[in-house]
Amino acid sequence: MGVTAGRALVAALSDDVDRLLAAEPEVRSDAYDSVHQMRVATRRLRSVLRSYRTLLRKDPVAAMGTELKWLADVLGVARDAEVRADRFAALLAKQTLDEVSAEELTAATARLVTAERARYAGAHADVLTALDSDRYGALRRRLVRWRTDPPLRAARAAVPAREFFGVVTRRDHERVEALVRAEPSAPPAERIELLHDIRKSAKRLRYSCEAAESALGSAAGELGSRAKRLQTVLGDHRDAIESEQAILERAAEAADAGEPTALLHRLAAAEHSAADRELQRYPAAAEALSSGDH
Repeated sequence: MGVTAGRALVAALSDDVDRLLAAEPEVRSDAYDSVHQMRVATRRLRSVLRSYRTLLRKDPVAAMGTELKWLADVLGVARDAEVRADRFAALLAKQTLDEVSAEELTAATARLVTAERARYAGAHADVLTALDSDRYGALRRRLVRWRTDPPLRAARAAVPAREFFGVVTRRDHERVEALVRAEPSAPPAERIELLHDIRKSAKRLRYSCEAAESALGSAAGELGSRAKRLQTVLGDHRDAIESEQAILERAAEAADAGEPTALLHRLAAAEHSAADRELQRYPAAAEALSSGDH
């Protein structure tokens, strides 16, 4: 009969758990990009469990999802501050003293980069507290067990992997396509959040395809690559929008403090333009995903 769905899922979970656990010591030492890597591993594992949840007993997989969400949220506060600090620093690095005074540059750097790095330091301390907690210890022990012995539903786990994984990836693909079809008629006020939902669904499809590649072959890998492209385009779009909003909030704080705001508004405008550029890439990425075979 070949590889069963249960065996294929165990292999995928093993890889994902290894990614998460390998990132932990790096996070503890605050290695570069380590929080990002652990957060991605946590989200990836949670996404795979969501896509393939019917292979697993309901209560244990729901409990695992709750704990993985908790860990991802803790890591997310630090990661978001890290992303903003790096993004703001890159924006400011493009400014020249011919265009802006040293005083304005110093003030903007303090409000944007220095403040976000301070937020990151505080959030990283919270991450370490979480990693030292009994809650994380229990989660870690459960993940180690699930690496080789997840709570499978015996009958469903015995289904051929190609059959079961094919159904899941088609369902995840159809979910993204339905959202993409709905996007052109969405009211302007709802469009940004719908694009965000499309990004999240594309990411889920990407991860379910990557988990299924050993069972389905190159077709799953190619579909996952197209999903990743759509996820990336809309992720870059979302990052630019959130950066623009954050800069405008800092500009309002600066105005209240009697500080100049021209540079901050210039940076916000640059992020607005960046979001527009990413949005121009969206139709092609969406079309590439929809034109692929299920």
